[in-house]
Formats: sequence, structure tokens, C-alpha cells
Amino acid sequence: MKGITLPVLGIAAIFATSISSCNNQKSDDTMETKKGITKASFGQADGKEVFLYTLTNAKGTQVKISTYGGVVTSWIVPDKNDKKSSIVLGFDSLSGYLAKPPYFGALIGRYGNRIANGKFKIDTSEYTLATNNGRNHLHGGNKGFDKVVWESATENDSVPSLMLSYLSKDGEEGYPGNLNVDVRYTLTDDNELKIEYSAKTDKATVVNLTNHSYFNLTGNVSNTILDHTLMIDADNYTPVDSTLIPTGEIKPVKGTPFDFTKGEKIGLRIDSVKGGYDHNFVLNKKDSSLTKVASLSDDKSGRTLEVFTTEPGLQFYSGNFLDGSIKTSDGKAINQHSALCLETQHFPDSPNQPKFPSTLLLPGQQYHTVTVYKISVNK
Repeated sequence: MKGITLPVLGIAAIFATSISSCNNQKSDDTMETKKGITKASFGQADGKEVFLYTLTNAKGTQVKISTYGGVVTSWIVPDKNDKKSSIVLGFDSLSGYLAKPPYFGALIGRYGNRIANGKFKIDTSEYTLATNNGRNHLHGGNKGFDKVVWESATENDSVPSLMLSYLSKDGEEGYPGNLNVDVRYTLTDDNELKIEYSAKTDKATVVNLTNHSYFNLTGNVSNTILDHTLMIDADNYTPVDSTLIPTGEIKPVKGTPFDFTKGEKIGLRIDSVKGGYDHNFVLNKKDSSLTKVASLSDDKSGRTLEVFTTEPGLQFYSGNFLDGSIKTSDGKAINQHSALCLETQHFPDSPNQPKFPSTLLLPGQQYHTVTVYKISVNK
């Protein structure tokens, strides 16, 4: 999804930062692969020390996560030729994230996606949020969950697991209620990255948490994602206006460029979608059980990514606003369609759309959603 900080990405801090995704093979191939979880200093932000955790499973797959923004900085897996690379965009150092790139790998909250005009009501009370995406509110505001330092705790019994916690205080970014948030990342031996989101509030509020990882299964940003094959188990989607706010309609995908029900190359019909894909898909699942909702595959690498979620929606964003101003450590530009996002979520602008599934959280209720990204390799 569009990050409004994109125009400042050409600043020196970005160009000086080496990016770990898709090209930095030398360090990846020499990494310690013992199963477990390790912790290292990653710098400072907001006067707090930031840590980088490395989760390693029994197969040697590694996921790195920063306590700044809860960011997945890399996910290193072999391809069909056993060459290791990261399938997500991310930086080697904290400075890349402090320069505010467009949400690479970050935890998003309080509200993932857009809220029209930065306003919503709960009963008779109206709340005003930052309008940081044109006239709309995006991804929690000027300083959403992607830009705060999370508290951390680890578990390493049978699988490496990282718990991140954050207290979003009443009035933060305009949202009501003190919101206690816990997000647990777990890397299983089946190459699944499981993300569990939990939250409680002391005042009625709205919550829509997600992760904003950018995927390129080739492991090389010189290859676009247009040749990736995508399947989304959704017969309907939510059309949007010119500012990417849902119109309130739910329309069938059949006969449109939004039909990925049988699996299609992303580039096949993208030119028929003005600006590219940045749309919410209404998943066919009928309840909140953990269900497979999408798959992404790449013939070059042999990799396949499956997405399972308890959520009712999936935002497919095709990296439309990547413009080459961010570069990899060996000087390769991250251009348009160099990566894509598959963000599990409730629908955009739900607080203003009574026909959409509710994102209202009341005191005494428990917010809990689960998403699993599973990677496999066909050799």
C-alpha cells in the first residue's frame, strides 16, 4: 500500500543504507544455522535501545525481526538450486527504517489501511486522526506502530518465538482508549512464519492490525513480481475511489482483472488496473477459522508462498509506488513492481462502512487474529 513518505526516499540516509533483501548473498550463506533465537543490538530510536532477533528453524531457514516497528527485516530461504536469499525487502541497519521507507516489513496499527478523511464515529463521539495520505488516514497515522520501539520477550522451547508488546495510550494519533497490544512471531520447522495479534482496550476503539512485508520470491529485485503467479480465494472485492477509499460496494471479480481465483500471472492484466493493484479482496471464508486464502509462486526460484488467516480480507498491493529511489547494497534500484504485499486484514474504512465487518473493540473484549505465511520449494 502507498506510503506517503515515498517522496523523501531519495535522501542520503537511504542511499547510504545497505539493504538485506534480494541481493546480499555473501553474509546470508555464512550465517549460523543452529536452531533457536538470538538477540543483537540494532541501534537506538526514541532514546531506547533497539534489538534485532534472528529466529532459526531446524531446516536453517532464518527470519530477522527488529523491535523497531516489529519489522521483519529478512526471511532467508534456499531456492530450487539451494541458493539462499531473502524473499522480503529489508535493511541491514536501523538507519534505513528511521528514514521512513514505505512500511517495509512493519507491524501496522492501530488501523491498517485507510480511513476516509481521517474521521470516524463511535456512537455519538467523533474522532479525528492524522490525514497522512492525501485527505485520508493511512496505517495508524504519522507515528503508527511501524515507528515505535516494542518491548520484547523470547521463547525457545520447541520452536523459536518472539513476543512483542506495546501500550498505545489513549489519544495516541487520535485514537480512543489505552490499547495493550501483543504480537507473537513464531518460525516453525515447516517454514511457517506465524503471526498472532492480540489486543485489549479500556475504551471503545477501532483496531485493524497487519504486517506489511514486501515479497519477491526470486530473491532478486532485478526481477519484478509480474511473472509471479497469484491465487486469491476471493469471489469479490471492494472497489475504490480515486483516493483508494472503498466506495462501499462489494463486487464480483469474475470477468475483471481482479479475478485470481484460479491463479494468474500478476502482469497479465495489471495494465488494465489504473495505478496497479492496491485493493482489498473479500475472502470466501465464512468464519474466523484459520484458512488458506492465497498462494504466490515463482518458476525462477521454485518457491511458493501460501497465506493462511483468520481475517476476512486481503489487501493485494503490487508495489506501484516503488520508484527506484531505494537501492540495494550492490546498487540495484528497487523499481515499480519489484515486490508485492499480501496484507491480511479487515476491510479499509470499515469504521465508516456499516456493511463491512466491524473493527470495533470494546472493553472486556479480546482482539485476536492469526496469520501464517508458509514458504516451500519445488525442486
